[in-house]
Amino acid sequence: MDVHGRDLRYFAAVAEELNFTRAAERLFVSQPALSKQVRMLEKQVGVRLFDRDRRAVRLTAAGEALLPHALGILAAWEAAEAAVEEARAAELHTLVIGMSTSPGRGLLPALRARLISGYPHARPVLRQVNWADPSAGLADRSSDVAFVWLPLPDGDRYRYAVVAQEPRLVALPQGHPLAARAAADEEGAVDFAELLDEPMLALPSEAGPLRDYWLALDARDGIAPRIGGVVGSAEETYEAVANGQGVALLATGNAPLVVRDEVIAVPVRGISPSLLAVAARRDDARPLVLAYLAAAAKVGASAS
Repeated sequence: MDVHGRDLRYFAAVAEELNFTRAAERLFVSQPALSKQVRMLEKQVGVRLFDRDRRAVRLTAAGEALLPHALGILAAWEAAEAAVEEARAAELHTLVIGMSTSPGRGLLPALRARLISGYPHARPVLRQVNWADPSAGLADRSSDVAFVWLPLPDGDRYRYAVVAQEPRLVALPQGHPLAARAAADEEGAVDFAELLDEPMLALPSEAGPLRDYWLALDARDGIAPRIGGVVGSAEETYEAVANGQGVALLATGNAPLVVRDEVIAVPVRGISPSLLAVAARRDDARPLVLAYLAAAAKVGASAS
């Protein structure tokens, strides 16, 4: 037996009004249509639900038995509809922001303030993603927008706004010969050519062109890097540098994540600056996504 919710609603209205005319008015249907649906329900359950004559409408024993269950089903469905609507509203207002490390630089509060000013009900949710995913969750759609380092693999899939452009540094263990050389340099820097023979810490191979970028392959004139280790987080980078596994290029703004105790960082001449961006998929035109990108563009413009 497959009874429609509409039929239970019609039955309940007649049972509560004990009058087909009033029940039809309450339901905004015609009385003949209501009577027809009640007869069809009675046919489905195989028993009369109402006794009716010219003067009154009364529930039968079967109708009395059905009524509390019908009301319970209708109430449960109303609760289900409310829960679905609440979930839909939460989904509409939730913006998942992916990142491999905290972007710092005051970016999160600045972007949040701009987003909330236009969308007061927006609910930004932060999501930490392993360094093996350079898209920070965009590629598998687990993030709506993300803080990413350029270049992005499959860059045509994304749109982005640059929020920070910073020189690249090299993280060195305390006592490394290049640390003394940088200290004696007028700019406190080293030339990238001095790093060509150093063992380098690399991102996981899944990072693709981003791994190549942080190894500065474009500045090596074909000289392959020596890989001292693979790192997937700032903490792993710190440990590897401190233990002498290799040196690591990093953005200026990320230096506080790695530089402490046995690890220092010095500027590197001869390589391009790093670019931090907020990105989203090109096929995602939801208002919250576009608003966050617009906010990122404004923050980036004000910082440049």
